[in-house]
Amino acid sequence: MKRLLLPLWILAATLPTASRAQDPGPRLVVLNKEDATLVTVDPTSGKILGHVPTGEGPHEVAVSDDGKMAFVGNYGGQTPGSTLSIIDLPAMKELRRVDVSPLRRPHGVVFNGGRVYFTAETNRIVARYDPATDKIDWLLGTGQAGTHMVWVSADATRIYTCNIGADSMTVLERGANPLAWNATVIAVGKGPEGFDVSPDGRELWAAHSRDGGVSIISLQEKKVVETLALQTKRSNRLKFTPDGRLVLISDLDAGEVLVVDAATRKVTKKMPLGRMVEGILMQPDGARAYVAVNGDNYIAVIDLKTLSVIGRLETGKGPDGMAWVR
Repeated sequence: MKRLLLPLWILAATLPTASRAQDPGPRLVVLNKEDATLVTVDPTSGKILGHVPTGEGPHEVAVSDDGKMAFVGNYGGQTPGSTLSIIDLPAMKELRRVDVSPLRRPHGVVFNGGRVYFTAETNRIVARYDPATDKIDWLLGTGQAGTHMVWVSADATRIYTCNIGADSMTVLERGANPLAWNATVIAVGKGPEGFDVSPDGRELWAAHSRDGGVSIISLQEKKVVETLALQTKRSNRLKFTPDGRLVLISDLDAGEVLVVDAATRKVTKKMPLGRMVEGILMQPDGARAYVAVNGDNYIAVIDLKTLSVIGRLETGKGPDGMAWVR
């Protein structure tokens, strides 16, 4: 009996298909606040790959390092939210909804070292959730009103928060042991809502939602070293490009994105996008930025080389928080 031998080109053609079935490739994760849903999108084709319900008013999302789990802060609406949605991304289903009471208004979300850091805006707290034990295993108060977004260093020894109501940034640094933390409160402009840390780790830029400025903080000196009067109407988010060359700032009320040269501190372009421009996500390779145009229900795709809008993704009603799955 003769054995059938397939040509190598046929075998080569079949293997990637099987591999792709197991690994769908890079995906964009988007939260729709009005729909209370999470969707995944193929960033190349713009196709919606799946959607799953969340709690009310999902604002921010983080994804596990392996790309299998998403963690959503359900901020709530008229009634303050008090849950996190834990979502299986390959299966596109909510595994559980974690009640974090008495914490209220969970917002900024960061996945780090197998755990999930988030702010409880009402309580003026940064909290940490451990998915393995399904418990909140750590809390640290800021003492500042409106603790909103959060940034966590790779080794989880430094945490930065913006405090909208207190007009301040908080620098939290771990001391000699995990129980010893020091807090430095830095006064900035009115209503710091969006911020980011430069890729070289030297500066923190905080956009003021109520006075149109940006505070530039030296993280070594822990003080404001420069204030930019950009005259935004209501800045919402601020993000560095991965190479640290540019800073994008969403102006919610003006309906545009400002592009700032990080070295010269000058606005190089303003890009009108639509009503209520909110969340910003940088593609890890620095090729594109994704900007949520909440009021017009779409995500603007921006080419970071040409600084032009090259596409739009319609993901649902009220898009805002986003994450990237590698």
